[in-house]
Amino acid sequence: MRQHPHIEKFLRTPEERFQNLPDFPFTPHYVEIGGLRIAYIDEGPKDGPVVLLMHGEPAWSFLYRKMIPVLVQAGMRVLVPDQVGFGRTDKPTQRSDYTYENHVQWMSAWLESVDAKDVTLFCQDWGSLIGLRMVAEMPERFARIALSNGGLPTGKEKIPLAFHIWRAFAMYSPWFPIGKIVRFGCAQGLNDAAVAAYDAPYPNARYKVGARVFPTLVPIHPDDPARAANERAWDMYKTWTRPFITLFATRDPVTKGGETMWQRKVPGASGQNHTKIRGAGHFVQEDKGPEVAQALVEFIRSN
Repeated sequence: MRQHPHIEKFLRTPEERFQNLPDFPFTPHYVEIGGLRIAYIDEGPKDGPVVLLMHGEPAWSFLYRKMIPVLVQAGMRVLVPDQVGFGRTDKPTQRSDYTYENHVQWMSAWLESVDAKDVTLFCQDWGSLIGLRMVAEMPERFARIALSNGGLPTGKEKIPLAFHIWRAFAMYSPWFPIGKIVRFGCAQGLNDAAVAAYDAPYPNARYKVGARVFPTLVPIHPDDPARAANERAWDMYKTWTRPFITLFATRDPVTKGGETMWQRKVPGASGQNHTKIRGAGHFVQEDKGPEVAQALVEFIRSN
């Protein structure tokens, strides 16, 4: 069984915080990993092709409410975990518990616990930093990859100014309104009910440790502790021949243009129908969820 950190100090969001969420009727499932309760959505036929949707910062599985129905309607089994520190999943209270490596191991152990195989990964933001590492560490479980508005930095890339501003805000701002932060990352707006749903997992600032820490864990310097593991993962992707598609938004100031490197370096990306999601911002799932889901269905069916 995979080794993963054991956590003793954490918070668990009261279930009543999740009542009456708009357009999110999905039943949560739970598994314990390292003393933490990991929450996830498991929708669609159990014998259908498995699609893993990985959220990033500072979202949770609510982000995928517009994509899940399209995928289920197409016959897919859809798995959507809440990362540690987010959504219904438990939230360690010690900043030091939040490391890049810990998150990779927690999510990898969770995937093993549900025994998902022949998985199509769709990942965005921190969902890609973690998801792409998961694939590199257990490639036998994955059949395809769809990458949107994310990547796998090693600390050697040029980092956009927009990310440096966001990182400083997460570190130093006394005000950290998660729902409004998600709204800011949407090109098509976000109504008040959805903003409240993004705030639901966090009754007060003590629950936001993970959301605060995540931006500081992105490798932006060559001496970052995650550099070596990410470079090893990149070595694998340079030989990855299974289907790989990019679905990047046209209005994301942080990742715009980042897809070209993947299209050039990953053999499995050759000949795929790489698509620019026009009119979408960083949270492409909010701005163009059904459109992205349909592109994912077509990708799976054609590969």
